[in-house]
Amino acid sequence: MMETFLRRLGFALVALFLAGPLIVVAGVSVNERQSLSFPPQGFSIAWYSQIFTDPGWRAALIASVLLAAFSAALAVIIALPLSWFLWRRVAPWANVFRLLGVAPFILPPVITALGLLTFWATIGFYGQPWTAVISHAIFFVTLPLVTLSLGFSSIDRSLVEVAATMGADERTVLRTVVLPLILPYLISGYAFAFVLSLNEYIVAYMTVGFTMETLPIKIFNALRYGYTPTMASVSIFFVAIAALVFSLIARFGDLPRLLGAMSSEEK
Repeated sequence: MMETFLRRLGFALVALFLAGPLIVVAGVSVNERQSLSFPPQGFSIAWYSQIFTDPGWRAALIASVLLAAFSAALAVIIALPLSWFLWRRVAPWANVFRLLGVAPFILPPVITALGLLTFWATIGFYGQPWTAVISHAIFFVTLPLVTLSLGFSSIDRSLVEVAATMGADERTVLRTVVLPLILPYLISGYAFAFVLSLNEYIVAYMTVGFTMETLPIKIFNALRYGYTPTMASVSIFFVAIAALVFSLIARFGDLPRLLGAMSSEEK
């Protein structure tokens, strides 16, 4: 009994330690005064409304959402045929393509960002907003690639063979058999890429930092002129969006299956 109590107490202390920075930021975000002080001096949620009412913060929010939405979609578009190819072509040499898919995420973000900066500057497109979309898609393609690979590996290959026996070609099999089965994995891969792209700073700053402000870039630029609780409010806003996205996935999808667990029928 005592061992169970100590274990739970240990887990609670670890959870409190991990949540400590978030608690401090949340307290700072409701400061009534324009200062980064904790415990908060008074209570006000006006700093949250400033994200939507202030033209600068609102423009940065729109830029971040659009960048995350388009780059996550492009990452899924890249990962889907690649993971399909790796599943259909079981061969040792095919793993080279998997390695290329995960390489951008394995490398340090600064190295990837510098490489992208050099590439776009060399071909003369540095600073264009669409270059940030492509850069984020390349940087985060690993996430939908992993989730889609899990989805493909969970498919019973006999279903594909039966469909082919009935006369279905590759496109028909993909549309009518494969896509419905991997849809939860596709959605989760998009959600992971969207949330991380929304919070990403280094790659975006290296590619379009002087021509377009996302929220992370806006926070960094605002630090030059002082500290306001709006920065903390944006941080809590990011956390809330991530919690909302993954809560919806857990609510309307099979979360254990998305994480790679097999159902009782598959075991």
